[in-house]
Amino acid sequence: MSLKEKITEDMKNAMRAGEKDRLATIRMILAAIKQREVDERIQLDDSQVLAAVEKMIKQRKEAIAQFESGGRADLVAKESAEIALLQTYLPAQLSDAEIDGLIAAAIASTGAATIKDMGKVMGVVKAQAQGKADMGKVSARIKQKLS
Repeated sequence: MSLKEKITEDMKNAMRAGEKDRLATIRMILAAIKQREVDERIQLDDSQVLAAVEKMIKQRKEAIAQFESGGRADLVAKESAEIALLQTYLPAQLSDAEIDGLIAAAIASTGAATIKDMGKVMGVVKAQAQGKADMGKVSARIKQKLS
C-alpha cells in the first residue's frame, strides 16, 4: 500500500470515528498532494508525498514561531497537533549517531575538505536521509564538520 493510499484510508477511518480535527488535517494533506499532482500533471510517488508532508511540517513550525511571538497559545496548540499527525506519516527518524555516520561517509566519498564542498556532501546525505531527518539540522552538522 502506497503512502497516499494509507492517508486516504486514514481519512475514511477518521470519518467513521467522527474525529473532526484529525479528519480536517488529513484532508489538508490530501488536498496538498492533489494540488501538486494537478499543477505538475503527474502521480506522486511515496518520496514526493513525503516531501509534501515535510513541507507542511516546516510550514507549521514556522507558524508556531509566529503564533508564540503573538501570544496565541490556542493556535500554537492547533498547529502542534497538526505536526504530531503529520509526523505519523514520516518514516522512523535517524539518530544523531546515524546522521553523523551518513555525513562521514558522504565526506569520504566526495572528498570534501572545505565549506565550499558542502553542496556535494549535502546532495549525497539528502538522498539517504530525506524524510528521516530534519535537513536543516543535517545542514548545520555538515557545515560544522567542514569548517
